[in-house]
Amino acid sequence: MKIPRRTFLGGTLAAFLPAGTVAAGAEGETEAWRTSSSLVRPSKYGDAFAHYDYVNPSAPKGGETHSVSIGTFDSFNPFIVRGTPGAGLGSFGGDLYDTLMKQATDESGVSHALIAEAFKFPEDYSSATYRLNSKARWHDGKPITAEDVVWSFNFLKANSPLYTRYFANVTEAVANSDGEVEFRFNQKGNRELPHIMGDLAVLPKHWWEGTDGSGKKRDAMAPTLEPPLGSGPYRIGSFRAGSEIVWERVKDYWAADLGVNAGRNNFDRKKYIYFRDENAAWEAFTKGGYDDFRVENRSQRWAIGYDFPAFKAGDVIKHEYETTAGKPMQCFVMNMRRAQFQDRRVREALTWAFDFEDMNRTLFYNSYKRTQSYFQGTELASRGLPEGKELEILNAVKDEVPPEVFTKEFKLPVYDTPQSERTNLRQAFELLKEAGWQAKGRTLVNDKGERFTIVFLGNDPSDERVVGPFIANLRKLGIDASLRIIDVSQYINRVRSFDFDMVTTVMMQSESPGNEQRDFWSSKAADAPGSRNLMGIKNPAIDKLVDRVIFTKDRDDLVAATRALDRVLLWNFYVVPQWYAPGLRVAYWNKFGIPEKQPGYIGVDFDSWWVDEAKAEALTRKYKSKD
Repeated sequence: MKIPRRTFLGGTLAAFLPAGTVAAGAEGETEAWRTSSSLVRPSKYGDAFAHYDYVNPSAPKGGETHSVSIGTFDSFNPFIVRGTPGAGLGSFGGDLYDTLMKQATDESGVSHALIAEAFKFPEDYSSATYRLNSKARWHDGKPITAEDVVWSFNFLKANSPLYTRYFANVTEAVANSDGEVEFRFNQKGNRELPHIMGDLAVLPKHWWEGTDGSGKKRDAMAPTLEPPLGSGPYRIGSFRAGSEIVWERVKDYWAADLGVNAGRNNFDRKKYIYFRDENAAWEAFTKGGYDDFRVENRSQRWAIGYDFPAFKAGDVIKHEYETTAGKPMQCFVMNMRRAQFQDRRVREALTWAFDFEDMNRTLFYNSYKRTQSYFQGTELASRGLPEGKELEILNAVKDEVPPEVFTKEFKLPVYDTPQSERTNLRQAFELLKEAGWQAKGRTLVNDKGERFTIVFLGNDPSDERVVGPFIANLRKLGIDASLRIIDVSQYINRVRSFDFDMVTTVMMQSESPGNEQRDFWSSKAADAPGSRNLMGIKNPAIDKLVDRVIFTKDRDDLVAATRALDRVLLWNFYVVPQWYAPGLRVAYWNKFGIPEKQPGYIGVDFDSWWVDEAKAEALTRKYKSKD
């Protein structure tokens, strides 16, 4: 899978490759050099990729943007478990580090040349070779070398939980020359592996193995507030620990004119200001000078909250962008490392107790739709009853999965009539009784007399609005349910270490699932702090289905295998699905030039915007900055 790295907030090689190339396995063409990678369908740009078709390649550079971040930060090293990375950084490089190739913003499963100008792989998919662009440079002017790539791979695979699992089947990286790196795999037939190597963030070996200004040797395994050397479009210009970071555009950025960057990265400075919680961030946005654009995730606010003076004056604009990407699985996660969630009947009972329809009507202005699949909005989502190849795949694990997988279409409970609450809660209570829980007065207890307790963990006071109705229904069943709000840093650390009963999370999938599915669902990931297997799934059948997804032969096979995996996940009731918004809701201060077209896949690309100096100056005069 090309892990989605969207500009906001969330696979196996199909039978397609970029236009201008030949499908892998064709006689004599397997090891042809490719300048772009495709996992789903051919890239519309082919090999002559000058710039994305939605950008303004002549967009002016300059100006400053302001963005809000929640919580705090204490490190500029985003690749290790320790520390909280600063805004603008990320496990795949962020604004500081370039990757071998760059994921496309307007096409699913496509990457284009960046540090690597081309790559190739043999017919059996046992390795991949990446050829570096000779112009690639670090910000200190030194060339990016094969030695840097090898060092980066070794360090990240050994120390980053994400890379450890993402590249689990990559045994070594070897520099064939100063400008060429070969990655070798411990398996054959994994059609995804040659392509996802392009996601590798490349780090400067000479900097991390060097000394800081005081002569002390740097430690890449430790958090640091020394701004690291990078290769990307921005560098850290200044910061105030825990409260502010200012990124400066690199004026002589080596890749500024490549197709993935032309017309983008137009702001001279990007300033991130930290606030304690979302309510404070919202107040900052309404005043101006703190936050220039935001993706709105509260339907009530979107419907009636934009009534402040700047919006009424037309200085703040709302726009809902369409996106063709699949919808994320936003859900309540039940942590099966806790005893009360280990029985599938209990997890199903909690699903019956969740009243989405009433919340959508009374809280969300009927603006959301219910999430029914881990791959919502894509052809990968399971539907109806299994048939054909999907049924064949499921029959291989028939004795290890719930029988309903084969006999019932998965549908979530609906609260659509006055009688629905009574009916659904009765069904929930019957399931709890089957699982050994009994009512003792108004309390639900097990045969040891222990109360059924759930503590929802949150990091913002507004969580009460969403969790409260669910808690109310759970209490009607005799469950001692409550919500605990903690600060963002503590919340992150507790989720990383799986120290919670239930939390809300968002799982974003692509249209080309593959190796990363192990990080979501595998038994090994359940014991790995920082993994995305928050549920603690240890299910041999799911392990087999994940491998089946990874080793599919073509697109049809991938669709069937993913639908099988989706269906088994759903019938195990590991999460209580919530909802999704049909479009992407964006509000921004009217200081930008914006391309008329935005990328249909991710919805909006803020990096393609630019500051309109006349508009910005007018806003500055009207609304004094409070910095």
